[in-house]
Amino acid sequence: MDRIVDAILSGSGSPADFGNLPVPESYRGVVVRKDETDMFAEMVSAAKDPRKSLHVSEVPTPDLGPGEALVAVMASSINYNTVWSSLFEPLPTFGFLERYGRSNALAKRHDLPYHVLGSDLAGVVLRVGPGVNAWRPGDEVVAHCLSVELESSDGHNDTMLDPEQRIWGFETNFGGLAELALVKSNQLMHKPKHLSWEEAASTGLVNATAYRQLVSRNGAGMKQGDNVLIWGASGGLGSYATQFALAGGANPICVVSSERKADICRAMGAESIIDRSAEGYAFWKNEREQDPREWKRFGKRIRELTGGEDADIVFEHPGRETFGASVYVARKGGTIVTCASTSGFHHEYDNRYLWMSLKRIIGSHFANYREAWEANRLVAKGRIHPTLSKVYSLEDTGQAAYDVHHNLHQGKVGVLALAPHEGLGVSDPVMRARHIDAINRFRPTGT
Repeated sequence: MDRIVDAILSGSGSPADFGNLPVPESYRGVVVRKDETDMFAEMVSAAKDPRKSLHVSEVPTPDLGPGEALVAVMASSINYNTVWSSLFEPLPTFGFLERYGRSNALAKRHDLPYHVLGSDLAGVVLRVGPGVNAWRPGDEVVAHCLSVELESSDGHNDTMLDPEQRIWGFETNFGGLAELALVKSNQLMHKPKHLSWEEAASTGLVNATAYRQLVSRNGAGMKQGDNVLIWGASGGLGSYATQFALAGGANPICVVSSERKADICRAMGAESIIDRSAEGYAFWKNEREQDPREWKRFGKRIRELTGGEDADIVFEHPGRETFGASVYVARKGGTIVTCASTSGFHHEYDNRYLWMSLKRIIGSHFANYREAWEANRLVAKGRIHPTLSKVYSLEDTGQAAYDVHHNLHQGKVGVLALAPHEGLGVSDPVMRARHIDAINRFRPTGT
């Protein structure tokens, strides 16, 4: 592995040079183990500890198949699907791998007693399989996490509708929280040249997810002038939604949980901010009963910030805790667009405020190929910036997942794989200098 790192850091190798580098028979990856899926049985979610379930293990390098690429991973990041995987909820991911393994002979490689996690990467192509023409060894890449077979017509207009659509590193094996990763070559995109490895690795999943959910016509179809309520607006997903709203001429109404996170939103350019902790919103009276008076108080606060207007779009991802309020505060004819459910999957809301006010709920899940490319293109052009706040080593991935599980972070949390330290991988220092303030916005030390 040292020869691979040296070649990448030298920045001077040709495709032939990289193609001739020996690929190791094994590599280190962050895994959950099939024989440990009951380790948190009967425990509430908050008590489950990713530091106990995530292991850095030496695993065999998978064989390369047609249409695939083997990538040397310089950096990755933590997404909430990694947290779910580490907690074995709502279900252990091994069921995904078993079903995938039964689908075809090549997929059998994924059904293993361990699961290498991770749905983001920035790195360098080492090998490509038969049928790959767009990428060569030595190419610097990031990967989006959409894995599809495209054998059904259902996915041809929107690849997210393919019946065999999966999220790489969550519903497939050999993910990005590792020294090597196996991806379909059509997951690869060009790494933004002005970003470091860890910055580039932090954008893939959440940036494309926010793009589809908010901007794309497959999501909310945001337009200029829209009031967009964004939950967790300084977090991994919300921070990109906030940037898209600002870049698209909309008015983000940023909901955060601390003054520090409010300051981050102000630094991005947002003016309408609600600190839900300081203002004491409690949308649930108890575990079973919501409080409509709090919905009304929240809606009143939104109108105070918008000159009397309700939210045109509600950007939803907390789920159970906030969904009733989200449906209530959307304007008549407005849209609640939802992905994930970090506070619980079983949502409850008063349907009168939906049907009688002609509101829409749209489900959104990651992004199709085109949306992922468009989202990455905006990062490469410096229109959307990484929201990286802290970086861990591969060995400390459990702690990184623990921090995200307990909302101890802001923006994205990165993980170094083969990169020996932060700050490497920048090949366009001029462009970086133009955007350095925005790049450093989420870093506590401004480094």
